[in-house]
Amino acid sequence: MELAYHFDFSFLNDYGSYYWTGIKKTLEVALLAVLSGLVLGTLVSLLRLSGLWIFRFVGSVFVEIIRGTPLLVQLFLFYYGLPIFLGFDIGIFTAAYLTLTVNSGAYIAEIMRAGIQAVDKGQMEAARSLGMSKGLAMRQIILPQAFKNVLPALGNEFVVVVKESSILSVIGYGELTYQANAIRGATFISLEPMLVSALIYFVLIFTMSKLLGIGERRLNTSD
Repeated sequence: MELAYHFDFSFLNDYGSYYWTGIKKTLEVALLAVLSGLVLGTLVSLLRLSGLWIFRFVGSVFVEIIRGTPLLVQLFLFYYGLPIFLGFDIGIFTAAYLTLTVNSGAYIAEIMRAGIQAVDKGQMEAARSLGMSKGLAMRQIILPQAFKNVLPALGNEFVVVVKESSILSVIGYGELTYQANAIRGATFISLEPMLVSALIYFVLIFTMSKLLGIGERRLNTSD
């Protein structure tokens, strides 16, 4: 049976630059969010491993709430709710960045906690026997090893955040999905702009996954 639908990609001549803008904005917010989420997640992981129950409780509550609520709800809370408490508009980019940072931080917290716990306990004991404080030993001995242990998982988290960033289009942040929707609205072509967007996402994710695989193999070789 002959396909009645005729694909039309002629819009790329006039609107191809929209995709480049979307790619840049997608990678920008994803990279910033993962880097900030790494800092936040490391702090939360230390809270969860603290000897004080109140710190462990705070860390656990943060992780469970963020991981137990949809990203879209978190986005709306930051974009619509936070300005109510602050008394001023925080802007689209700030809301997008904070949402992805907090969400990523909760998952990175568990990644870092596993990485820290994977370091041999004898490392801490040896450092303490040399007169180092627990905090100093954690910063100079344990955390560097933990970071190396979890680098592949952190790379995967970046890949996840790149895909999740598509949800930011609902508040008007100009990432890749938003740009595809803008092209649909301008050209009245419904399918092809999203197909191009999907292809770009695939190329980005596939490329990053391959690079992560190469990096992971090199780390294993160095070990």
